[in-house]
Amino acid sequence: MPEIGLFLVAAMTLTIAPGPDNIYVLTRGIAQGKKAGLVAALGFSSGLIFHTMLAVLGFAALIKASPTAYSLLRYAGAGYLVYIGIRTLRSHPAIHVPGNPTSLKLPRIYWQSVIANMLNPKVTLFFIAFLPQFVNSHAGHIPAQMLLLAAVFILQALAIFSAIACFSGMVGAFFQRKASAATYLNRLAGCAFIGLGIRIALPE
Repeated sequence: MPEIGLFLVAAMTLTIAPGPDNIYVLTRGIAQGKKAGLVAALGFSSGLIFHTMLAVLGFAALIKASPTAYSLLRYAGAGYLVYIGIRTLRSHPAIHVPGNPTSLKLPRIYWQSVIANMLNPKVTLFFIAFLPQFVNSHAGHIPAQMLLLAAVFILQALAIFSAIACFSGMVGAFFQRKASAATYLNRLAGCAFIGLGIRIALPE
């Protein structure tokens, strides 16, 4: 069996650290309420299945070994974050009001979150570099162990993102009463996404 306990602590530390996933779940929950934040959380957690399959099947190792493949994936992810940032800056504050036409529909929030996670090359590299460190090579069944570790990672990520979504929903109630504050939040979120995209695009 892999070292589940130690892996869980490391995975939770990584998930809690500020990143594009956390920011999107937080801002989406504030903008449209707890349900939208939870859908975003589910989308980002679902995207991790893609990285799991890459790691288990060995494609992540190919991406790591090929600078061209890594660069293409990195720039695609950076471009998508910048795109989300620009769209956020140009949109009106989508405070959750029944029938509000500026709010994103839940399926769109879900797939937007899935794609954003899938296009993050750092998650791919994390899975290929991190998962094997907690695999017990003497126990055999390496792919099965990696699948188990990935499942633990996805479940804890979903739990943490869901907690963030619930918190953001409460914050969203405040912004329903403060339209000007929501406008500034929209601008802040847009700039944050653009900044994250630029950071991913730049060399380490």
